[in-house]
Amino acid sequence: MDQTTSSLPPCAGLRIGDFAPDFEARSTVGPVRLSAHRGRWLVLFSHPADFTPVCTTEFVALAREAAAFEARDCALMALSVDSLFSHFAWLRMIRDRFGVEVRFPILEDPTLVIARAFGMVAAQDSDSAAVRTTFFIDPKGMIRAMTCYPANLGRSIPEMLRILDGLQAIDAKGALAPANWQPGEPLLKPPSQNLDEVFDAEDATSWFLRDKRGGD
Repeated sequence: MDQTTSSLPPCAGLRIGDFAPDFEARSTVGPVRLSAHRGRWLVLFSHPADFTPVCTTEFVALAREAAAFEARDCALMALSVDSLFSHFAWLRMIRDRFGVEVRFPILEDPTLVIARAFGMVAAQDSDSAAVRTTFFIDPKGMIRAMTCYPANLGRSIPEMLRILDGLQAIDAKGALAPANWQPGEPLLKPPSQNLDEVFDAEDATSWFLRDKRGGD
């Protein structure tokens, strides 16, 4: 397999705030290097195997929403242990059965070297059952959010888009996104770090729990 990595650790256990390890691998659109996507958002997500029921529904849903990610200046990149030719056969089946073409890259990771580097599987694991993680990587290459699903539960594509919208909104506004936040709804101001402002607040919560509306 023509797959190389750039000093990837054996099992990094990456966390939010870490920079995503760089790598290069074969994909359905040709060789891909992670760092080539710097300057825009990237959603890197993995699946246990091709030709599996849940993963097939995810790829159909993601292909249908690919334009929504592109409109947010975000690329999609998938990762699987299966071979490049297995990916090709699976994508042909998806197109013929569901009428959608998956055009974002699907990487092969037959030795689990990328999965281990991103902490998706432990060093001693020999299969990809746990490889169902999504990484939201910002334009600087930093991991800003992560989700991990079991093999028998499909991802929510609307939630993936909501996470991306939330991350972009809080960056643009210097704010916080509350529970169940949706685009267009108020964000929250960061809490005050000044004791006088805490004492002068109108009530016991307004110093730390405040809507941020408009240009405020």
